[in-house]
Amino acid sequence: MKILVTGSTGYIGKRLIPILINEGHQVVCAVRDTLRVDKTYLQDENITIVEADFLKPETLKNISTDVDVAYYLIHSMSNTSKDFESLEASCAKNFKSHFEATNLKQVIYLSGITNEAELSKHLQSRKNVEEILASNTYALTVFKAGIIVGSGSSSFEIIRDLVEKLPVMVAPKWLKTKTQPLAVRDVLAFLSKAKGNEKLYNKSFDIFGPEIMTYKEMLLKFAKIRGLKRYILTIPVMTPKLSSYWLYFVTSTSYKLASNLVDSMGVEIVGKPSDINQILDVTPITYTESVKLAFEKIEQNSIISSWKDSMVSSGRLQNSLHKYINVPKYGCFTDYKERKVMDEEKTINKIWSIGGTTGWYYGNVLWKVRGYLDKLFGGIGLRRGRTHVSELDVGDALDFWRVIFSDKKEKKLLLYAEMKLPGEAWLEFKIEDGLLKQTATFRPRGLAGRFYWYSVLPFHGFIFSGMINKLAEA
Repeated sequence: MKILVTGSTGYIGKRLIPILINEGHQVVCAVRDTLRVDKTYLQDENITIVEADFLKPETLKNISTDVDVAYYLIHSMSNTSKDFESLEASCAKNFKSHFEATNLKQVIYLSGITNEAELSKHLQSRKNVEEILASNTYALTVFKAGIIVGSGSSSFEIIRDLVEKLPVMVAPKWLKTKTQPLAVRDVLAFLSKAKGNEKLYNKSFDIFGPEIMTYKEMLLKFAKIRGLKRYILTIPVMTPKLSSYWLYFVTSTSYKLASNLVDSMGVEIVGKPSDINQILDVTPITYTESVKLAFEKIEQNSIISSWKDSMVSSGRLQNSLHKYINVPKYGCFTDYKERKVMDEEKTINKIWSIGGTTGWYYGNVLWKVRGYLDKLFGGIGLRRGRTHVSELDVGDALDFWRVIFSDKKEKKLLLYAEMKLPGEAWLEFKIEDGLLKQTATFRPRGLAGRFYWYSVLPFHGFIFSGMINKLAEA
């Protein structure tokens, strides 16, 4: 079949595409920014990349009209806009308007379990999108999932942060809320097996794991799996705002995502039984198996996708990466250094391993202090880290940077700062004529920006010098 995947650079989309390709289908990947597409896709004759923004209906003409099945994986939960519900509704309306005039047979939508009378804004928005997508010209299949557990998922990483960092937790009362965690491998099984199945046309199914657990039980079981002793005290007085700050400061999540998660965590997410497991021959694994499998992937360094690399984790970037790839020169301050490279291959490998657990090669304590200050002022800090220890692709998160350009053949890596700044900043590494050229560029915003640059200039002198020296040496 010819299959469209929207949200193809997202957590689920990046994992679903290889499954569809291995099954022999033609896959159309709709992306807002072609820079973020996996480079291997460009060489695959079974993958077509189209640039389309579902908030801009005029761009949808780029999508082929002969698509058989479409996966709707568009969500705006962590968009910086306060009105993400209207953004999600607009995307759904534009999608429906475009595809009702094509030969599309089936739309498969991944939503959230919405069985409670009172829903969070996030879950209510998912329910509204389902109602909008319903059509008389194509069949709609809806899967409603609860907490998704897998390497790189936001829920998994937040639980991991809490368990591994806090021996004793004084936690909000929503830790007593019940949910049914589901492994990401099972989510993908439901999605991939549903395409073209007429038994599922115009139907909605809750998909969930075999256990009903509270968030507290999930944390304690996670700790047991990791061989850690943890104590949790729940208190009734922690407001949603305080709960959001608690998650924000302890975990690697953004405040916006933390706020929306807290809003949803007060709602029980327990699914309604159906015969979907028998229809698609899927037997969901337990929470314990899900966690163990996730750590196997982490230890093998084979995480396919992470919520951190999605733009929902972005501190500043919400627009196309193309906008930031041309580093400005006028009205900017620069710190330029160059060194003779002793071994190009080793230097390139060092550059592509920078940040995360590797660190920044020089003055790591100062980098950490900068991360703490960023977090204190509402930024993302260094806790986001990186998904892969030695590979970087365009769009990847790298501590408080975002990868804008990454090409080992061209020997160039360009990063854009997502930390809280009175201006914009870029950091570029490039090897040319046997020289490593390292350029930090800062475009100040007003007097505050200029004051910031001159106040950090003394630190740049030895931090950037030490870093380039370590990168250039054999």
